[in-house]
Amino acid sequence: MPRIVLADDTWLDFEPGWLPATEAGRCLDAVRAEVTWAEREIVLYGKRILQPRLVGWAGEVAYRYSGQTLEPRPLTETVRALTERVNDFAGTRFNHVLLNRYRNGRDSMGLHADDEPELGPDPVVATLSLGSARRLTLVPRRPSDGERRSLELTSGSLLLMRGACQRRFRHGIPREPRVTEERVSLTFRLIARPPAS
Repeated sequence: MPRIVLADDTWLDFEPGWLPATEAGRCLDAVRAEVTWAEREIVLYGKRILQPRLVGWAGEVAYRYSGQTLEPRPLTETVRALTERVNDFAGTRFNHVLLNRYRNGRDSMGLHADDEPELGPDPVVATLSLGSARRLTLVPRRPSDGERRSLELTSGSLLLMRGACQRRFRHGIPREPRVTEERVSLTFRLIARPPAS
């Protein structure tokens, strides 16, 4: 798997063609049909706002981020199969999948880090992209942490953020109004313990 080094202790493993195009298309159709989608509120700078995308999730334990808790929910058939394949490929044991459905380029995700305490220190986070290509932006938290980077996530690509990525960088999917097609991302995490109530 090609490696992109961001710092001595921080790197990305990126496989652009992890799923062939035809299989990625079938998975996109299946995930859109199987998953229960919702437009949910999050807390941002003390204010409740609607996320600018649809979300779905599945996992053995609850996951809490941005002021909301995603209660345990069974994996759908397609999500389960993809989780098993990602675990085998990456040598991990992810137990939670958060799915983001970007309806077009006006949907986005702000800069953030997956650094919730229940993920443990320096968690590995994987993203499988299906559908339209979108740009991932990585921004260092401090100038000494590295350089700003952008990466195009194409359909079927698999990205693993490893090492100190969540401590050193924030990442997001900026708006791209020219994009008219839909993208679904499956983001895989290992939740080491349930979130504090």
